[in-house]
Amino acid sequence: MRKKIVAGNWKMNLLHKEALQLVSSLNEQEISSDVIRIVFPPFIYISELRKQSQNVFVGAQNFYPKESGAYTGEVSINQLKDLGVEYVLVGHSERRMYFNESDEFLKEKVDAAIRLGIHVIFCCGESLEIRDANTHESFVINQLNSSLFHLSSEELKNITIAYEPIWAIGTGRTASSQQAEEMHACIRKSIEDKYSQEVADSISILYGGSCNASNANEMFACPNVDGGLIGGASLKAQDFYAISTAY
Repeated sequence: MRKKIVAGNWKMNLLHKEALQLVSSLNEQEISSDVIRIVFPPFIYISELRKQSQNVFVGAQNFYPKESGAYTGEVSINQLKDLGVEYVLVGHSERRMYFNESDEFLKEKVDAAIRLGIHVIFCCGESLEIRDANTHESFVINQLNSSLFHLSSEELKNITIAYEPIWAIGTGRTASSQQAEEMHACIRKSIEDKYSQEVADSISILYGGSCNASNANEMFACPNVDGGLIGGASLKAQDFYAISTAY
């Protein structure tokens, strides 16, 4: 059965006191036990927030796939596992764009997380140029083929996919619920074609294109949209609550 997931990517935002206050506010909110909530704070807050959080998981935005070594400034997946981290982001558009993370490197990160039993939220999505060229479906499926579809059926069940229409983030253009549903259905069909309908029906697919309190109800009503990967709206407790109860 597909899980309902609302994940908040804090990116490089919030100071220490603000992070503590936000999680404290989330702790006070009552949400359905059917909804999994995850926040992805900066590395430096993970350990303390995990101790404080009560009804929200605390994940990591990034990691380096090697177990240890001379990689100055990096945090290994093993170190995150040692902290008790259960969720990680892989393939976010900003990591692909600003840090040149290739499909091959993302595959390595996926494998490292799966090896340690850490759940991956794998991000995929297309740019405005690709959307306008009407090659968005083949582009996104290629991202999945390159970094995910080498996994076994059992391993894939430890993956959640987040579709990010990059063209709808900060461009003045908005993805409609119909466009979101069409792409989510395409992703699910690609899983079915590669694996089986049973596997496809078990994978949660999140929408990550400027999902907020005003459009979450409409987006989450789509048959193939199982939740959201939330950016700016996850930095406000009330907005995150509204999204978490939008099912």
